Amino acid sequence: MRRSDINRIIEEAMSFMRERGFELPPFAHWTPEQWRRAGAEADEIRENQLGWDITNFGGDDFLKLGLTIFTLRNGNAKNPAWPKPYAEKVLVVEEGQVTPMHYHKSKMEDIINRGGGVLVMQVYNSTPDGALADTPVSVGTDGVLRNVPAGTLLRLGPGESVTVTPLLYHKFWAEPGAGKLLLGEVSSVNDDYTDNFFHEPCGRFPEIDEDEPARHLLLTEYPKP
Repeated sequence: MRRSDINRIIEEAMSFMRERGFELPPFAHWTPEQWRRAGAEADEIRENQLGWDITNFGGDDFLKLGLTIFTLRNGNAKNPAWPKPYAEKVLVVEEGQVTPMHYHKSKMEDIINRGGGVLVMQVYNSTPDGALADTPVSVGTDGVLRNVPAGTLLRLGPGESVTVTPLLYHKFWAEPGAGKLLLGEVSSVNDDYTDNFFHEPCGRFPEIDEDEPARHLLLTEYPKP
């Protein structure tokens, strides 16, 4: 991805969140220079993968295959210095923009439509060898258990949510014509380095073409104090 595109995507996400009444914490707006001045007091942000995460999943068209993520809080299963057992993210999804089919072995999450459009999510059980199972899926939406056929498309309007349990394959996008989406994610501790299992191989963190200076750093880019 080009740095100019990442800069634009972050600034557009900030504006969209503000329009939807969602305010980000101060470190969301820190510049690279502020990060260079930040000392050990910001280690929770650095070590627990908090902050901006822009991914095209290894593709070449962000608007078709991609996701804008800001991680607000997170624990760390590998470091007892950070004992939070929970995580929270806010996501921006463009109309028709797909997050590809994947599951988590450890993380359980609720994905909440915070407004702007309609969330469409396709769900499958996984087989022991990581394939898509053809068995019925039990999935909770806002506290109501639903038993649906494999491959069902769930449609969730503003205020609605879905609980994604470990080993549940899920793929999601913003329904075309209904507007871009603001999603919330509340989960157990999140580890995007080791706990994402994609049905089809894809990238997670993009290589960046530095065609202009960064205005905000991604969570993979923080300098050490």
